[in-house]
Amino acid sequence: MSRADIIDVTASSSPDLRAAREIPEGWISRLAGKAWSLLSGRYTGYLLVAPTVLFLAAWFLWPVLTMVYLSLTAHSVDGVMVEGFTLENYIRLFSSDLYFRILMRTIRIALMTSLFAALFAYPLAITIARGGPTLARLVTITILAPLLVNVVVRSYGWQTILNKTGALAWVLKLLGVSNPPVLLYTEWAVLIACVHVYLPFVVMPLAGAIGRIDRTVEEAARVAGATRFSVFLRVIFPLSLPGLAVGVSLVFSLSAAAYVTPQILGGNFSPLLGTLIEQQILTLNDWPFGAAISTLLIAMVLASNLIFLKLVSRRFARWTAGAR
Repeated sequence: MSRADIIDVTASSSPDLRAAREIPEGWISRLAGKAWSLLSGRYTGYLLVAPTVLFLAAWFLWPVLTMVYLSLTAHSVDGVMVEGFTLENYIRLFSSDLYFRILMRTIRIALMTSLFAALFAYPLAITIARGGPTLARLVTITILAPLLVNVVVRSYGWQTILNKTGALAWVLKLLGVSNPPVLLYTEWAVLIACVHVYLPFVVMPLAGAIGRIDRTVEEAARVAGATRFSVFLRVIFPLSLPGLAVGVSLVFSLSAAAYVTPQILGGNFSPLLGTLIEQQILTLNDWPFGAAISTLLIAMVLASNLIFLKLVSRRFARWTAGAR
């Protein structure tokens, strides 16, 4: 008997080997394909967002947690951090009148920047959404063009405009103002520059929201006898609240955390929390106190955005429910 005959006899006599020979070809690949389709169908969303989640966890969440931990550590006179947890940095932040005034100035400028940006954004957004193609394209380019210029260059440009011999003082003198006000190194200079820098972040979401409003709703209001202002107040403004909420939230967050513009135009006369953080970390080498200010800034921005978005969404739901 040959070797091949022996192998055939052995295979035919073994039940396991006989069952293995009866398995069709490609069975393992088909089983793996079915398992992968089941896995990908149920967890497709998790698999797609996994790289982003890992990236944010490594480069955002971990640094933020490290910053919070650092803000709860003590800082000795010679610059050595002491082990253990303490609330001394937060108590110092709220107990000092200087730091509390800087905190209030940051909130005030962020709120005023958001308010003025929203007021200026509505005419521009309506022009983009409701104007002709040429006019809409021209306004869009005008709004987005400053974003191509570095924020440092824009801040120095406003510095040359707002100083005593700048373009603003020259125009005011032509209009008959003998002693034009000095705006440079004041809160007004920071406010004007922040509105100019962050205005596109309100205009574009607002234009998108207005563009999605059905024109027949506005025409029905006009046929019913409503004026243009009434149409804006009762139709356009309520239905554009989602876009306004997104834009105002972005502007508030960016202006509250701004550093370059307040540093150049406000200087040491109108510092914000960003300037204070830079001074504590780079100048005074007080990392725990700088981390406490940064943690407070992040918490303040997140809380204000959540509250604002909640109020806007509730108001929007009430208006749309009343319209139905």
